[in-house]
Amino acid sequence: MSITTGDSVTLEYTGRLDDGTVFDTSQQSVAEEAGLAEAQPDREYTPLTVDVGAGQVIEGMEEGLIGLEAGETDTLTIPPEEAYGQPSDENVEEFETDELRELLGGQLPEEGAYLEAQDGSQGEVVHVDDDTVRADFNPPLAGETLTFDVEILETN
Repeated sequence: MSITTGDSVTLEYTGRLDDGTVFDTSQQSVAEEAGLAEAQPDREYTPLTVDVGAGQVIEGMEEGLIGLEAGETDTLTIPPEEAYGQPSDENVEEFETDELRELLGGQLPEEGAYLEAQDGSQGEVVHVDDDTVRADFNPPLAGETLTFDVEILETN
């Protein structure tokens, strides 16, 4: 039976960028080969279960799952507009250096460090000088076309 909106779907997946770099997977062996397992040693790599249409995964993934069946494999190519969007200058925040230093208990982050906003989002510090600190809160995969190899294990 084909997957439709409202179905619960369990799948294995591997996500790649246009250059072939693996950025996420549900499979331990792929994570080890790509060096992801080293970067996240506490993560468990297990099949993903999603409720199609519930917004648990990016739009392009949900749309790509519709019509597939248990046991089927497919490659989904998802443009930025159906993934994490395009990077936006609106997502780059600027802080006064002295105010940020005070907020951080006297510490000042270096370029490449990450700041966490009150909503839990993380921004990479992209500029630090005597007057201003800029942090980029765009999603790391913004602007990227994503390719997912999926294998549908089960549908309910």
